[in-house]
Amino acid sequence: MNTNIETFKYDNRIVRAFAIATVVWGIVGMSVGLLAAVQLFFPNANLNFQFITFGRIRPLHTNAVIFAFVGNGMFMGIYYSLQRLCKARMFSDFLSWFNFWGWQLIIVSAALTLPLGYTTSKEYAELEWPIDIAITIVWVAFAVNLFGTIIKRREKHMYVAIWFYIATVIAIAVLHIVNSMEMPWGWLKSYSMYAGVQDALVQWWYGHNAVAFFLTTPYLGLMYYFLPKAANRPFFSYRLSIIHFWALVFIYIWAGPHHLLYSALPDWAQSLGMVFSLMLIAPSWGGMLNGLLTLRGAWDKVRQDPVLKFMVAAITAYGMATLEGPLMSIKTVNSLSHYTDWTIAHVHAGALGWNGFLTFSVLYYLYPRLYNTKLWSTKLANYHFWIGMLGILFYIIPIYVAGVTEGLMWKQFNKDGFLQYPNFLETILQVVPMFRLRAIGGTLYLIGVFMMAYNLYKTAKSGAFEPDTEAQAAPMEKTPLAHGKPGWHRMLEGKPMFFTVLALVSVLVGGIVEMIPMFLIKENVPTIASVKPYSPLELLGRDIYIREGCLGCHSQMIRPFRSETERYGEYSKAGEFVYDHPFLWGSERKGLDLAREGGRYPDAWHYNHMDDPRTTSPGSIMPRYSWLLMQKLETDSLPARLNAMRKLGVPYPAGFENGPAQKDLAAQAAKIVANLKLGSVTADADKEIIAVIAYLQRLGTDIKAAPAVTAAK
Repeated sequence: MNTNIETFKYDNRIVRAFAIATVVWGIVGMSVGLLAAVQLFFPNANLNFQFITFGRIRPLHTNAVIFAFVGNGMFMGIYYSLQRLCKARMFSDFLSWFNFWGWQLIIVSAALTLPLGYTTSKEYAELEWPIDIAITIVWVAFAVNLFGTIIKRREKHMYVAIWFYIATVIAIAVLHIVNSMEMPWGWLKSYSMYAGVQDALVQWWYGHNAVAFFLTTPYLGLMYYFLPKAANRPFFSYRLSIIHFWALVFIYIWAGPHHLLYSALPDWAQSLGMVFSLMLIAPSWGGMLNGLLTLRGAWDKVRQDPVLKFMVAAITAYGMATLEGPLMSIKTVNSLSHYTDWTIAHVHAGALGWNGFLTFSVLYYLYPRLYNTKLWSTKLANYHFWIGMLGILFYIIPIYVAGVTEGLMWKQFNKDGFLQYPNFLETILQVVPMFRLRAIGGTLYLIGVFMMAYNLYKTAKSGAFEPDTEAQAAPMEKTPLAHGKPGWHRMLEGKPMFFTVLALVSVLVGGIVEMIPMFLIKENVPTIASVKPYSPLELLGRDIYIREGCLGCHSQMIRPFRSETERYGEYSKAGEFVYDHPFLWGSERKGLDLAREGGRYPDAWHYNHMDDPRTTSPGSIMPRYSWLLMQKLETDSLPARLNAMRKLGVPYPAGFENGPAQKDLAAQAAKIVANLKLGSVTADADKEIIAVIAYLQRLGTDIKAAPAVTAAK
């Protein structure tokens, strides 16, 4: 036995920095979310200011709460726990601070670019290519720091929390790189390298697993560390944790296609996503039970300790969300829930309960220890718990009601066989009161965060910060973990690089099996001869549509249901989207599906609708886009856009961008201006609204659409 005891220090400065950032960005991200929620029943809340419309701040909200609030919370917990689990200071103080400041600069970049309309439109991956490169660099720095610390550890046994940290690092790296393959056409703009169905598969392989490996696995690691520490008892079952980990990292990666059920994605891929989603219930609930059973016999302490209160509620929310998610992936359930607010309620039940409450519990645990004092007010923390819980209930219950109402109303037929509610706006007006209740819930939740921030500030003021915590431990020995032959997993935990390779293989298998056939077997994306590339004016209009975040409220995917084909027209085919870089199928409907929008209304209707939706659709919750009528259409970058598209395989003729494209654009714009005059509208041909109208009038016209019920927006 090695008796050479070494003295070293844990770095608390980096933990404090991430803790402060977590609180600050939590307030910012949730405030933006509240503003977005208010606009859903009071669209004029944007003050007709284009940079804070719902379409632009929705991705800002999601990025802020996921990558700024939860991301900083994740780093906070990992930097604190990893040092103590490895009995070693972080591998590099420089890399720690590079990680911190690099991450904050990325967040600030997102906060500036998204409201300005610089977005890829891909959900949870909206940031443009220069920021994607920065994310990669910072993530590599974090990975080097994490693995360097693991390698120099003084504890041979890798505790379960570290397994989840390793899975997070490798999975997020793979997901981010694959999904962020883009063709730049400007310093802050690009087109996705994938198109249509293939782009949709890659995006939701990423999108679902961003939830899995950014919002779930690192927080499970924090649960496995902080819950036993706060309860002062070992976690329930080591064997269950092994099953939980390996089953989760292997199964999760397959589940992405459940976001695309009844879409143009091939049936085999949809079925794989559904089957593996249902399988996820077992490991997810294994983790939940492992957490809750750790507290057996300690419920008196839970009633008194706000840290444990938040943890129990968080783990319960995790269990409920990971049961509901697989159930929503069953096709019959998904046919009702998809595109409705049911999905929004599901996401927020997990985000507010699991990620929010667990982050709060870790903050309440850490601050007294970082400042060598007691929590300033346990009573205030308990008030925070109850007001936060009330906020969650006021948020999710009305939105569940709204989601089910929407799904049922969309599908309802009358006794004569016609749609009971052919006007889509009838559905929206029915659920507007639920949107108001949601805003109340969001306000309560945000008030709780302000209460926590004040409590943590007073805690810090009442104590003295300890920059470095001194610790002692013997160097890691090269001998077995225990007398006799250790178990296979114990041996594996002593070989972190081999462990990492196995975890990487587990993560990669599902993605490889799903993606390779989609890219190599042509029959998965059959072509349609009548589908042509967008004209130059339509391409510019599509880019404006993306800039304004229109896909946040409008889908472009008609599912093969009678209720949808009656309302919108012929269901969508995979071959329609072969030139769509990126795909724009959307994930929610606050307005009509636009897949067959072309020719449904005259150009003047679209002009007036964009200027003020209430003039064409009384009661509409869509914001005004009056700036489109005044802003000049930017055409200087058209050659770069067309050239980028050609490189991606879109068959624009050679040299088309060098002259013919501008003539084509001018001719089409002149036709639209003439059409507007027929509708008593006078407009200039060089305004953005002309391009938007061109794009909307193109949608669905490559394929002859079946007659559809005309419905107001």
